[in-house]
Amino acid sequence: MSTPRIEAALARAAEAVARGPHSTPPDGHPRSRHLAIGDPQADFTRFLALLDRHGLLGPDGRLRPEVLLVSVGDHFDWGKAPEREEVATSALRLLAWMASHPADQAVLLLGNHDLGRVGELADFTDARFAAAQVEADGIYQGDDTDEARERDFLTRYPEVPNVELVARDFGTFREVQRDWVAHLLRARRFRVAHAAAEDLLVLHAGVTREDLRTVGLPETHWTHAPTVADALNRALDTAVAAWKQGALSLPGLHQPGSATYGEGRGIFYQRPSLRPEDAAHRAATPRRRFDPHQLPSGLTQVVGHTRDKRNRELLALPHAPPRDGVLRHLVTDGTTLHYSAGTPPPTGPGEAVLVFTDGGMRESPLELFELLDLDTRAPARPLGVESQAGRS
Repeated sequence: MSTPRIEAALARAAEAVARGPHSTPPDGHPRSRHLAIGDPQADFTRFLALLDRHGLLGPDGRLRPEVLLVSVGDHFDWGKAPEREEVATSALRLLAWMASHPADQAVLLLGNHDLGRVGELADFTDARFAAAQVEADGIYQGDDTDEARERDFLTRYPEVPNVELVARDFGTFREVQRDWVAHLLRARRFRVAHAAAEDLLVLHAGVTREDLRTVGLPETHWTHAPTVADALNRALDTAVAAWKQGALSLPGLHQPGSATYGEGRGIFYQRPSLRPEDAAHRAATPRRRFDPHQLPSGLTQVVGHTRDKRNRELLALPHAPPRDGVLRHLVTDGTTLHYSAGTPPPTGPGEAVLVFTDGGMRESPLELFELLDLDTRAPARPLGVESQAGRS
């Protein structure tokens, strides 16, 4: 899997981590290739190998100067309990490597796992989290979790909504990760959304009409991705400016979980669902589920957060073997809905589109994992003949 470019990138990442939280400012260099990559919840070396297969790494271990890469969020938390320490280190290297690039080359979007570091986990030290995790590991048994023991656990750790979050969902937390996330938030390096074109918006989990009303955006602006991105990013910056301690929230858009509130909700958590049993989750913002028929028409949203199997379950689609690695799309005119593998066909102003980029980077074969070319709106083709060397 290794190449000289990957080895150079690993060295650059180690240097970035050693330097501590920082963000490289924009350099104004023109970028001729614009790509989005789905949730990077995978080993950093694997992430680099994926980039190298597409010819995106230069010999200095950085993105090639002509490449702009948008990460759709969720840079932490994957793997099994024995891998936690390795995963925690790997994730930090990935984030630091991205942040060491100019801000107008490597775009960092927030996911719920990123926000968890300054949300549910905002007041945990490494020692207190480690103690909580030992206890949570002994209680959490999936659907068979002992509810009485969990209630007792939550009286001592009221910042979290359940033992699953500590044992599994945010299970590779370290204080240094929070330091990086907080710095990148205050430096305005972490963003909610990125406008890739007039009608093309990139963000972690997608926004509905109601979410756009929450930020005070008139309906006449919903089809203009730069205006939508600006409104969402201003909401984040306002919340961060007012944030002094404790959990960070974005009124109406993002609420971290807790023992009293329940699981976290909002635009970094929500997924499209048509299941009748999810009606309560779709009821009001912030939410964990949304009705895809309520997506803003005329806007294409590129998102991560949800893999094919989960989409099919939530959209109540006929059973089919799940497909990891590939891009997928959902198109709705507000009444009908179509979900399929691949990128969407040409659509009209009365249709709303989601393009899903989370292909299960950790599990998908590298040769099947697709990046989205934001210029062609199709799976990215390898850049340059030297990318073939990375396939050996």
